[in-house]
Amino acid sequence: MSPATTPRGLLLRLARAAIESAAPERCVPRHLPAPPQGRTLVVGAGKAAAAMALAVESHWPSGAPLAGLVVTRSLHGAPCRRVEVVEAAHPVPDRAGMEAAQRIHDLVSDLSEDDLVLALISGGGSSLLALPAPGLALADKQQVNRALLRCGASIHEINTVRKHLSAIKGGRLALACAPARVVTLAISDVPGDDPSVIASGPTVPDPTTFADALAILDRYGIAEPHAAIEHLRAARDETPKPGSLGVSTAGFRIIACARDALAAAEALARSHAITPLNLGDSLEGEASRLAEEHAALAHRIARGEGPVAPPCVLVSGGETTVTVRGRGRGGRNTEYLLALACALEGAAGIHALAIDTDGIDGTEDNAGAHVGPDTLARAATLGLDSRSLLADNDSHGFFAALDDLIMTGPTRTNVNDFRAILITAPRAR
Repeated sequence: MSPATTPRGLLLRLARAAIESAAPERCVPRHLPAPPQGRTLVVGAGKAAAAMALAVESHWPSGAPLAGLVVTRSLHGAPCRRVEVVEAAHPVPDRAGMEAAQRIHDLVSDLSEDDLVLALISGGGSSLLALPAPGLALADKQQVNRALLRCGASIHEINTVRKHLSAIKGGRLALACAPARVVTLAISDVPGDDPSVIASGPTVPDPTTFADALAILDRYGIAEPHAAIEHLRAARDETPKPGSLGVSTAGFRIIACARDALAAAEALARSHAITPLNLGDSLEGEASRLAEEHAALAHRIARGEGPVAPPCVLVSGGETTVTVRGRGRGGRNTEYLLALACALEGAAGIHALAIDTDGIDGTEDNAGAHVGPDTLARAATLGLDSRSLLADNDSHGFFAALDDLIMTGPTRTNVNDFRAILITAPRAR
């Protein structure tokens, strides 16, 4: 059996198909607007921003003016010639991101109604486009960000808070662009593809409020830093709401999302005579709990009691969360897989993969990992206690010891998590 047709090889091919479906060079060109009478200014933020800008440059009409600035995560740059690329930190913002956000704000503040702002937005943009609201320091945003990332808050909750501590997110960038026309091309990494949540919606109206943001911090017991809490309580200068003058969703286009990625993986599975079962493109919740639910379904299918019969593959997308209680390392995808392996208990004929489509699982260097029927047995021979490591949130250490981490490097796109559980044959009763 060739490596490409082994269970692991097939899972990797499915993941590659999912990622390639959202490649900027594939999805940007057909959504480009016509050049305006005046200037075209490209701005953007996110893990795909530089690759999106390169795609714009490659397909922009010859001789039409084009310039701008985008900020992307470190090591996610691209060799653009007309659009400047700045690399900054993610998921906790840094000074490079703050300075780039200020420059973007300044660039769009001197435009006419004949000009076009082409905003390239993708996952990660909220951390990368970090311009604190008046009266706040970068350190305030960093402290709140770290607390939200550790407490298990959803991306919708995190970005609600971020928008109300920002001078550029939550529609404020669109206000700064007036009277120029704004067209936003977005690669969505959020469950549900809500434009106001993708990168905290810098160019679209914001339906959330200061009160919503404060309630989220209260829910998770986050009471510091004092400056951020007081800023939310004061509730001055609310974000522009739906229907506000100068901000609309008319020029907003989602050009790639998790639904597209799952469809690409499903098509590839069918070409191999494997039945796909799509569990949803917007799954959320604790990674370990979702893994237990998926393991229970996989067990039922293997016993011949499920909605599909083997050979089949269960695919899903979305963004899980991890409430950090231990001292270990790992992202939400390896956390999911370690919990899945524990729940599968070495069941024969079941293999799984989970990755972040941007190539970085959390803050680690891997995209995700792979599990198979022998995962727990191999771990035991190395003296690894899988359940203890799961309790310590040390999924990275577990899969690194097994050499089962998946390393893709930065993919320069991001439609969030991709998970696939391959069930190769029914289990004998």
